[in-house]
Formats: sequence, structure tokens, C-alpha cells
Amino acid sequence: MFQSLTDKFDGIFSKLRNKGVLTEADIDAALKEIRIALLEADVNITVVKSLRDRIKVRALGEEVHKALNPAQQVIKIVNEELTESLGGETISITYNSKPPTVVMMAGLQGSGKTTTTGKLAKWFKSQGRNPLLVGADLQRPAAVEQLRTLGRQVGVPVFSENSDPVTVASKAVEEARSTGRDVVIVDTAGRLAIDDELMEQVRQISEAVSPDYTFLVVDAMTGQDAVTVAESFNDKLNLDGVILTKLDGDARGGAALSVKEIVGKPIAFAGTGEKLDEFELFHPDRMASRILGMGDMLTLIEKAEQTFEQDEAEAAAQSLMDGTFTLDDFLEQMQQLKKMGSLGGLIKMLPGLPKEMRDVDIDDGELARVEAIIKSMTTIERAEPSLIDASRRARIATGSGTNPSQVSMLVKQFSEMQKMMKRMGGMGTKKASKARRGKKGKKAKKGGRVTAKSTARVSEKGTKVRKAPLMLPGLDRMDADDFEKLASELEELSE
Repeated sequence: MFQSLTDKFDGIFSKLRNKGVLTEADIDAALKEIRIALLEADVNITVVKSLRDRIKVRALGEEVHKALNPAQQVIKIVNEELTESLGGETISITYNSKPPTVVMMAGLQGSGKTTTTGKLAKWFKSQGRNPLLVGADLQRPAAVEQLRTLGRQVGVPVFSENSDPVTVASKAVEEARSTGRDVVIVDTAGRLAIDDELMEQVRQISEAVSPDYTFLVVDAMTGQDAVTVAESFNDKLNLDGVILTKLDGDARGGAALSVKEIVGKPIAFAGTGEKLDEFELFHPDRMASRILGMGDMLTLIEKAEQTFEQDEAEAAAQSLMDGTFTLDDFLEQMQQLKKMGSLGGLIKMLPGLPKEMRDVDIDDGELARVEAIIKSMTTIERAEPSLIDASRRARIATGSGTNPSQVSMLVKQFSEMQKMMKRMGGMGTKKASKARRGKKGKKAKKGGRVTAKSTARVSEKGTKVRKAPLMLPGLDRMDADDFEKLASELEELSE
């Protein structure tokens, strides 16, 4: 969604980095470009003005004037103010001391409200809760049946009956109490446009069940209209938050950047795809980093933690660093990687990658082709790709429905990847040795070889997280120079 805005910010910041000292004229020129970029992204003009003014006040202050690297300080300010515009903090869900916790979903027809209701139920399950879905949309044909289908997919029961929406919602809360369900999610009816009948119905349901949370589901593709819809619903319902759907689309992102400042309510969750697990808490700081092309390692690590078994991840990371990673290992990791979401989305979360690599259009279908090639190899060939000669390439190509050049390219790029990862392992050894020897009279740091266990990091919450070994997709589009460039980028990041 934010690709165009990210590219524009990348260009603006590149100009700033090329200047050793920033003058007021430099900052004004950068702010003008930022203003234009935000307006082109369909951000509300009031939000654009507020954001620009806040950045200018701080950029012309002492925190930049006294900074050793003024350009980086300005980028830091933009990141922090962008985070503030997106909501500042991630919403924290608290639960009713006397279950159930009631969540009411509202929104216009076509916003993805019912599908989002199913996704939210799956999210609550992942938090150790026992949700109950409520089909209170009795007007749209097959709405309740759609919810039942979603309920079966996520393993959550659905309550509904042929009466009226208010009665259904009220009885559902009693049903939850009697069956031990601690979260009730009420799917209400939508309309093609806001009208009095719609507002009156959701107001009556709200009065009947006294929801702990009222979430408005809006389609991020609708741009500024999404903000207008949110304002109208908030006037009647006093929303607790907004859920943006279709953040994986090609809209310009204005809704996400405008809704908090205009409506005064945070973005609580975001739908990032059509699958039921493509749904997550909205983190303003992480989204700001993505917009500025700075990656989002915390989300990437969380996705990896949910997908990869820790012991397997450590073993695979060790073999990567040792240079003993085989095509069998690669195939296994690739299958795990597919569970984490779209490849393009994962690539954009990696910090420090060149713009050319972030912008590569990666077809998820490429993994299926690579998988077919590897599965067409013998066990020995997977362990020793160097054994694959012309006749073997022809056989593998026939078995995988590809051509020999594609097989050759995969083998070549895999070999380059092995060398790069082995080099990174060696970097850890060299840096540890240098630390032990000491540098410029400073006390030597304890160090050792880079291993899977040494990749533990402390997240913003203070809990340890592990980086699962991720093989970058799109190998057939990278030559030796690309790998060398990536290795250099990673080396700079590690320092």
C-alpha cells in the first residue's frame, strides 16, 4: 500500500544524507517534498499540515543543531512524528473481570466486516481465549452462513437465530456465560451507505450488550472516505478503535495516516491479506518504519516464531553459518516460509535492503517452481548440487516441468547463498577475535563464533526473541554481484 510513499521518502532522505550540514533552507525543501508526498498519498490536509509543523519545530531546534549527524536526526524526527500520526501506541486489549468480554463489529457493506470478524476470533484464540461468534446480520443474504463457514475454519462456534438482531446479541451473551466462552464477537449488519436505520440498529445492539470494545471495520482502499465513515460511526457509537482491511492493496495509504488524528480513535488491527491468519495488531511504530523503508524486524521475528520450531530453527541457523546447509534444508525452510505470508511482504520487512531489492516484484508461484526442481533431484544431488551435470539437469528439468537453464540457475544461486552465509559466519569469528584483542586501548569485549544461539535479541517488551533462519526468495533474480552487495549491507548492519 505505501510503496509509492516509501519510494518518495527514500528519495528525500537520500538528498539529506548527502549533506554534511543542514541549513534551514535544506529542511524547508525537504518538508515541502514531504508535504507533497503525503498529499499525493491521499493523507488528510489537516494531518499533513500538523505533521509538517511538528517536524519543522523539532528539525530547527537544538536536537538537530547539536547532533553529530543532522540528517539522521531529521529522519529520526520524521519517524517519531509519523508514528504519532499513526496512533502512537499499540492498542492493549483488556478483558472483563466478569466474562464474557463483548466485542461489537460495525461497518459498511463490502468493507470485509464478516471476514474480519472471523479473523478476530482466530486472533483471540491465539491469545488463549475461547470466543463465540454471533451472527446478528440478519439482513444480508447468507451473512450468517458465511460466518458459520468462517467459524468452522477457525474452530469457533457461531450463535444466531431467526428473530431480530438485538435479541440475537442479547441471547448470545447469555449463551457465552452458560458455556464458558470468555469473548463474544457480534457481527452486525452493514449498509451500502450510512443511513438512520443502520445507525439506530447498531445503537440498540450496543445498548443491549454494553460492549467492552466497539470496532469499526473500514476498507483502506476507500482513502479519505474511510475517515468520513469513521467520523459518522464514532458520533453515534463512541468507537474504541478502527480495523483497516486490505492494507496489502495498492491504495495510497491516506486512510491509515489520517484516521487517528481526524477521528481521535486508534487503528486497533489491520488485515494484511485474504487468508484468515493475515491479520495482526496494528503497531504504529512498526508501520512508520515500513513507510520510511526501514524494515520491520520485530513483526518478521514474530511471524517466524509462530511458524518455526525453535530447535529446528537453531539447527538450521547453525548449518547456515557453517556452510553445510543443503537443498533438503532449503526445501524445508522454504515450506515454512510459505506459511509466513507473501514473499514481497516479508522482503519489505527486512531492514537495510537496497531500494532495488525492496521493489522487486516477487511472484509467490516461484516457490512452487523451485520446490518442484528440488523434489525432482535425488537425495545425493540435494546434498551435493555440484554433482549435477548436463544429463542430470535435463532429467531434473523434465521431472519438474522446467528447463535445464532454470535448474542450473537455482543450483548456482544456492551455491552463492551458501558462500554468503558462510562468509557471515566468518565475520562473527573475526569480529570476536578483534574484540578479544582490544581496540584503541578500550577494554576487550567477550565474543565468540556467531551461532544460532547468539542471534537472540531482546524485543521492545523485554522478552527474548529468536531470528529464525530465512532464505531470501527470488534467488533466480540475483547474481553473484547481488549477493555480494547484500552481504555488504548485512555486514554494515551487524556493525
